Amino acid sequence: MTEQPRRRSARGGGGAARRAERTAVKFEAAKFIERNIPNLEFLNEEALQIIETNAEILLEEVGVAFVENPAALDRWREAGADVRGERVHIPRGLARKLCSTAPSQFTQHSRNPERNVVIGGNNLVLAPVYGPPFVRDAEGGRRYATMEDFRNFVKLGYMSKWLHHSGGTVCEPTDVVVNKRHLDMLHAHMTLSDKPYMGSVTERSRCVDSVEMSKILFGDKFVDENAVMTSLININSPMVFDPIMMDALEVYAEAGQACIISPFIVGGAMAPVSVAGTLTQVMAEALAGIAYSQLIRPGAPVIMGAFVTSIDMNSGAPTFGTPEAIQITNGAGQLARRLGLPYRSGGSFNGSKLPDAQAAYETANTLQNSLYSGVNFMLHACGWLEGGLVSSYEKFVMDADQLGILHRVAAGIDMSENGQAMDAIREVGPGGHYLGCEHTQANFKEAFWKSDLLDYKPFETWEEEGARDTQALASVRVKKLLNDYRQPAMDPAINEALSEYVAKKKESMPDQNY
Repeated sequence: MTEQPRRRSARGGGGAARRAERTAVKFEAAKFIERNIPNLEFLNEEALQIIETNAEILLEEVGVAFVENPAALDRWREAGADVRGERVHIPRGLARKLCSTAPSQFTQHSRNPERNVVIGGNNLVLAPVYGPPFVRDAEGGRRYATMEDFRNFVKLGYMSKWLHHSGGTVCEPTDVVVNKRHLDMLHAHMTLSDKPYMGSVTERSRCVDSVEMSKILFGDKFVDENAVMTSLININSPMVFDPIMMDALEVYAEAGQACIISPFIVGGAMAPVSVAGTLTQVMAEALAGIAYSQLIRPGAPVIMGAFVTSIDMNSGAPTFGTPEAIQITNGAGQLARRLGLPYRSGGSFNGSKLPDAQAAYETANTLQNSLYSGVNFMLHACGWLEGGLVSSYEKFVMDADQLGILHRVAAGIDMSENGQAMDAIREVGPGGHYLGCEHTQANFKEAFWKSDLLDYKPFETWEEEGARDTQALASVRVKKLLNDYRQPAMDPAINEALSEYVAKKKESMPDQNY
């Protein structure tokens, strides 16, 4: 899948697009991460074989439920599964055999080819928060999200150097009716950013709209032959594949578009309290979902997902950044690599109500572990607050800044002649300093990662400037990024066609809030 999209253009449209491109504000955007460091692996070969064997036993003896989906049951029956009512019992080895046709990595194309991402292998693609109904900022506090908020988060994602992907439902715009909001959200991703994006999954027709709008943006043939969307398909753990998610999987797999097939687990409530037991269930659910995608279209790109938190046994609330979640994220990565599949996990997970120390600790635990666990696609990489209920403006830019550390760590240690710095050590000698030596002068601008947000000034300067904490600094940065934002150039004919599609689609149906 290497062909680049051809742009449709009306007469004279190309010139307008070129003029817009010349006047656009230029900013730096980092390429997706290519790891030059080894993965950290917790499980030995014996442990991995036990989990894989137990997962196969679960699929055969317990089975998985495909509810309200006769077509799925027929597909499984024809593939050799034992179907009893809505319960599908998958013989040992069948799911793994079906999964073998899924690609080990694939390219998700963007309308700007420079923003294409390769998902799988040693790569890590970072995408923003997904799904919260609320937003928070320092001035307005916690409130229901609006379409204006949604557009702001897309703009922040576009302007964030270390973020590679525009994401999907960066917040849920509650001021637009449910059956029409996906049109506005997709339109925002397609026009306000030129990074890759995700499709809608909340109802079959909305998935179809996502494909059709992508064909307007990229061209029919290009979409037929390339992945231009990655969409999130959650499994209703434990072991249930609901009709809404399966409708979405079927539409996207048939269209050759990528799906993240991900168990959604709160350990202790939706999976066993033990790490090994949870990993077994994750493996069984992922195997069944990925295998089903290949029943629909062999070779359809998929990502094996693992969204796992633990639970506070006193309150019942989900907890984040915990040792058990770290272990499960790591183990699931090993299992995904043994299947030869891209892996999705991790994010800026935390349970805090504010972008405070709790949020920072829990987020740091998850981000660093995700890098070392071999995650290939990280959803929720920035902006997540309050257990995923809130998209936070300040947390978004705080996290987006810290993602730069993942880039630097993943690059590994420079062992070139310049990296060894022997000339510098010889020049300075015993008792000297390196501030003025030739090596420092040649390298100081790029030698150390530099935050665009955090404060390293002397106390007196910090106090004179208002003694601002990190949230206050982040509020300033949010305003700067939104003020500096300039919409990326787009062929006017494509822009007009997208707007017409959205308008006509909205006019064709009554408002519904479901």
